[in-house]
Amino acid sequence: MSRVADRGAGIGPSFMHSCRVYWEDTDAGGVVYHASYIRFLERARSEWLRSLGVGQQDLREREDMLFAVCGMQIDFLAPARLDDVLSVSVQVTRARLASLMFAQQIRCGERVLVEASVRAACLTASLFRPRPLPAWLWQRIHSLDKVK
Repeated sequence: MSRVADRGAGIGPSFMHSCRVYWEDTDAGGVVYHASYIRFLERARSEWLRSLGVGQQDLREREDMLFAVCGMQIDFLAPARLDDVLSVSVQVTRARLASLMFAQQIRCGERVLVEASVRAACLTASLFRPRPLPAWLWQRIHSLDKVK
């Protein structure tokens, strides 16, 4: 069980995104710089959203909506290194009217490198104020599985 979030309490199956570690992701010690993991997590959440049939720019243009990370807890458990291929998982653990909570892991093979819990607020793009998730997106998220 994850120390950050209960991975068994999610909505639907975990989504997986793969990425490779490049020089730009590493620090002087030859391991992935801690801030690079945040980019890997963000990219996986963006790809998860695409898997639902919508991109970030689509939401902005069609719905005047965007997601903003408003909370994050990260445990760094082991380092990744240059050329490692990472698997980044995304699972919605809670969907509220104007926010989503995600449980995420970054793995290299079977090794868990990072565990994170991320809260993203749904905001109007023009005013940067909280707003409800669009009904169609709420339905897509909840159609992944029954809410626990």
